[in-house]
This record gives sequence, structure tokens and C-alpha cells, in this order.
Amino acid sequence: MKRRLVLLTLAALTPLAACGSDDTASSDTAASDTTAAAADTTAAPTTSAAVEDSAADTTMTDTTLADDTMEESSATAYPLTIDNCGRDLTFDGPPERVVILNGTSVAEVESFIALGIEGSIVANGQSYGVYDVEGMADKIAAIPTGGVTMNENFEIPREQTLAQEPDLVVSTWAGGFSQDMGSVTPDELAGLGINAFVTPVNCSYGATDPRPEDVEKWENQTYEASFELLEQLGVVFDVQDRAAEVIAEERAKIEAASVASSGDPLKVLIAYPGMSMMNANGLPAVFGGAFYDSIIDAAGGVNAFPGMDFTDMGGINAEQLAASNPDVVVIGLFQPGEDAALYAEQLFAQFPEWPASKSTTFTSVSDSMYLGPNNAVAIEKIAAAIATLG
Repeated sequence: MKRRLVLLTLAALTPLAACGSDDTASSDTAASDTTAAAADTTAAPTTSAAVEDSAADTTMTDTTLADDTMEESSATAYPLTIDNCGRDLTFDGPPERVVILNGTSVAEVESFIALGIEGSIVANGQSYGVYDVEGMADKIAAIPTGGVTMNENFEIPREQTLAQEPDLVVSTWAGGFSQDMGSVTPDELAGLGINAFVTPVNCSYGATDPRPEDVEKWENQTYEASFELLEQLGVVFDVQDRAAEVIAEERAKIEAASVASSGDPLKVLIAYPGMSMMNANGLPAVFGGAFYDSIIDAAGGVNAFPGMDFTDMGGINAEQLAASNPDVVVIGLFQPGEDAALYAEQLFAQFPEWPASKSTTFTSVSDSMYLGPNNAVAIEKIAAAIATLG
């Protein structure tokens, strides 16, 4: 069964991908998140040129709106009606009782935190093993879970969602509202006067009859999708100015981080060794597709597996991985206690002919690679790694 990471994309998104791990779909948000920020172990062996976590203290948000977002926003006029995946959602005021479904994503809960509207959440189903932003684990752990218990699909069951008496239920993907997942459906929620909101870029993901424009958006998504989510939540919750501020800050970070190349862009490989269950050959999960490509491009590199969809990554074999010849390896961290330096050392030993192996150049990321407000962190880290190679 296809599941979204966190990726996450996380992933996700996510551009987050198909992953059925219990850790990415943790059912106990408060417990799993408290271990979080140990996360970024990018320290390398003494001979390594690994890039340190220069973004460890970066505040949240990655967002990409047009330049006119800097203009002063007008207050939301309620009742507000928006189109969401072809459904009209009407809000009489800012939602006050929000349930966030799991969907193996953290994009939505982190976006609520970035906008300062997490106080409206009565039950959060999202968490991840480790985080790129310092303090994120504690912030997510402080949000109520509503005492929910995930079902066999790692999702909040229908009855438990309704028991929260929400006025808004949020899913990272359209499939999160399906009976197959054991979830409440949008039609049932609408009949009770409750809005069902899907993160805009994922309207076609898991939908039975998606609109062509939603399919196109899903297939061509970039980190701009993270900004669109912030912008829409800003309007719904009447915090447009905060959304514009967050987006502008993240744009500035991305622009400052990007590395200008005098020649061909360096190849960057994104590998999550802890997600080897996603690869048919037991290799690290390798991330490709438009969203991940956009993050690497913004950092000044090119994906070592360009033009491939995430779903194609599961079949990569050792020969293909060896032939990818990355200049920089991005080690993805998935669970508490993972050691990025050790993972890098093992990959470099397995693939000694990689340029990255010869220079021992790597960095590490966790949730900032996925759909969500913190993509600037991943871009900064990758750009810093590229910069070490001149």
C-alpha cells in the first residue's frame, strides 16, 4: 500500500513517497517527537570533508510566493469560500477545532507552527523521527493528540476524528480521506458542516477521479508547493501577513544559499539508508522527482538521478547506484540515533569510485527535504556541501 513519508515527503510528501514505516507514521506524536533534534549527526570522520549543520538553529519556514506577497495583506472577509481539490469549502471564521490526519507527513503540523496557529489543533496525528529545526520536536510534542490511537493504516480512524468535534479536518493527501484508510470521508464531513482540507499540491494523490489540473500540479511539484500551503492556510486563518513574512524570510534564505556554478552543476545524491525497506534490493532509499530536483537545483546542483519519479526509485540496483557518480551525498536521517557520518562512511566504502567518496563530501538532512515550511534548511545544507568543492 502506498503511504506518504514525511516526508515526507516527508515524505510529501510529500512529494513524500510510498513508505509504510511505523516510525514515519507514528501513532503517538508526543512520545516519538521528544527524541527529535538529536537528529543531525553530520559530523564526519577526521578525514572527511563533510559539511557541518550550519542550519541547525534555522527557524522554520520554507515558502515560495510571488514578490507581491510583501505587499500589505488585507484581512480575510468571512464567510470565506475557497476551492480545494474541486470542492467549495466555506469558513464562517478562523477554524477553532482542527484535526490533522497523519498521512506520514509533517508538512501540515509544521506549517501550523510556522504560522502561529497551532493553538487551533485539538488532535494532531503527525510526527517524524528526527527534525532539522532545533526545538521542533518539543513544539510538536506540545500539541494535543486528542488521545487518538492510529489504525492499521497508521491513520486516525473515522470515529476518533468525529469524536474530536472538529470544524476542520486536514489531510496531506486526497487518499487520507478514503474509507480504505479507515478515515472519515469529505462527503460525511460536509454533511456535518465540517470542512475537509487537502494540501493543494496533493489533490490528485489518492483521488479516484482527479482533475487534470491537479494531476499536472502533482506531477510537476516543486518546493513552491510548500509556499502555497502556507499561503492558503494564511487566508483561511486570517494570518496572511504572517504567511507573507514567513515566505519572504525563506525566499531570502534560499536566494542567499544558492551556489553559482562556473561549469556543469555538481551531481547530488539524496539517500536515506534507514529507509532501505523501500528499495527492492535493500539499498538506501534514493529520492528523485520534480520536488527533490527543485531543492537540489536551488542549491546549485543537479540530481544524480534526474527526471525520475519517486516511484521509480524503489527498483534502483547497485549497478545503477554505482554509475550515478555523485559529487555530494545527502544522507537522510529517519529515526533517532541514526549516525549520518557512519552511513556516509559505509556508502563511500561500498562505492569508492564516486567523486563524493574520493573527497568524502556529504551533508545530512531529515524532514526539511519533504513538503513543508523548512525546505530552505535542506537547500542551505546542500549548497554548503557544494561550496566546499569550489
